[in-house]
Amino acid sequence: MSMFRRQGDRYAAIFAVDEVRVLRKVASEVVGLLTDGFDHGDPVVGRLFPEVYPEDAAGSAEFRRYTEGDLKTAKIDQAGAILAALPDGEAGGEVRLDAEAAEAWLRALNDARLAMGVRLEIKDGTDLGEELDDAVAEDPTSSRVFQLSVYAYLGYLQESLLNALID
Repeated sequence: MSMFRRQGDRYAAIFAVDEVRVLRKVASEVVGLLTDGFDHGDPVVGRLFPEVYPEDAAGSAEFRRYTEGDLKTAKIDQAGAILAALPDGEAGGEVRLDAEAAEAWLRALNDARLAMGVRLEIKDGTDLGEELDDAVAEDPTSSRVFQLSVYAYLGYLQESLLNALID
């Protein structure tokens, strides 16, 4: 598995082909969710764009009217930063990020994990290891096992990049 490390003023990691595929798919799905699939009724959209004033629907709507476009654009750009930095084609390879791209990656990885967490019904107290063990015991070839594994991988990657940034 890839691990980010600091190289001067850059942050680098080597990704296997499968890691590139997963990251490309996850980032593309976030972009799709925020463009073609954007629906305020979707719980994932609600998680990525929470109500600022939960007790004041009119105030929340007014706030959203002024901020949502810029926030959505920023989230799309951040997912785009992942897509832009990944190796081209069907190959693995090294990713090198400057500080700005690394920050964008962190925010995009967080958005992807939030989205997956909603779909997988991950709560604050969820023990991910236990959840994964249960899913494997039920059906080791299920899509849930794969999705939980991707969720865990994104967390690992996010932590790796964060640690490289603070080193």
